[in-house]
Amino acid sequence: MENTIERIYADAMDALASANDADVVSDLSTQYLGRKGHITHYLRTISSLPAEQRPQAGKRANEIKRSLEGEFKNALTRLAKMSAAATDRIDVSLPGRVPRTGSLHPITQITNRICSIFSQMGFDVVEGPEVESDYYNFEALNIPKNHPARDMQDTFYVSDNVVLRTHTSPTQPRVMENQPPPVRIIAPGKVYRCDSDLTHTPMFHQVEGLLVDRQVSFADLKGTLTAFIHQMFDDRTSLRFRPSFFPFTEPSAEVDIRCVICRGKGCRVCSHTGWLEVLGSGMVHPAVFENVGYDTSRCTGFAFGMGVERIAMLKYGIDDIRRYFDNDYRFLSQF
Repeated sequence: MENTIERIYADAMDALASANDADVVSDLSTQYLGRKGHITHYLRTISSLPAEQRPQAGKRANEIKRSLEGEFKNALTRLAKMSAAATDRIDVSLPGRVPRTGSLHPITQITNRICSIFSQMGFDVVEGPEVESDYYNFEALNIPKNHPARDMQDTFYVSDNVVLRTHTSPTQPRVMENQPPPVRIIAPGKVYRCDSDLTHTPMFHQVEGLLVDRQVSFADLKGTLTAFIHQMFDDRTSLRFRPSFFPFTEPSAEVDIRCVICRGKGCRVCSHTGWLEVLGSGMVHPAVFENVGYDTSRCTGFAFGMGVERIAMLKYGIDDIRRYFDNDYRFLSQF
């Protein structure tokens, strides 16, 4: 019988030595230590031994049982560590993973570019509130209450005398009230209008410009904006000044550039005209100077305003302004 238990132990150790999988070890544990295993069967046969051999046989069988239990446990622990190490092992033959890096939104990039160009021309960058009083948004800019020009802009009203600014032009009287001429500023920021289509959104970005000094002429305005367009795009970009109307400038002009989407052939973005409006401009109306206390006999000036999304559409060849707000990583990662 003693030879039998020793043989069971030797067979178990041989089988365990060749086991290289946790499932195999578990099966061996059941085979030798389970309720119907070899050790249990051996313990049940001890009663058939002579009385003087039973204590020693039982003692030895229990020792081997405890030993095998430890061996199986150690084997499972060892295999688990080997499996974890294999999972964590670095395969140096795999290509490296380049971490994704963030970048500025295309609207922010274009805004910064616009500010950079005008800053090089001597303009200072200023900001104003997005929730604006009716006075600064309209009246100080020669648009009194009930003036038909208010119909040009669909306004979000917070109250009777408070609005979400419809343009960044309110920055003009705010600055001029506190600064005598000369004034050279640009004012980037968000503006709000009740409008939404391929080329308009309810919230968009504008950059307003103002220059006030002695003997400023329309020729200065044309030269400044032509230089800007050529720096933003290239020297070959065609542009035209088209007579227009704005209550706070006189004379006024809109600036168009040749559509870069269709190269002037006509598409839905340019309404099949080959041209796309990029900004409005003009000489500051004397009424605006009078509202801020400037002497109209001693100073003149020009102002302009542009939509950043429109400039970005032309710069990057984008045909739908709403793409800027979809938060599609595939689109944004191109910039």
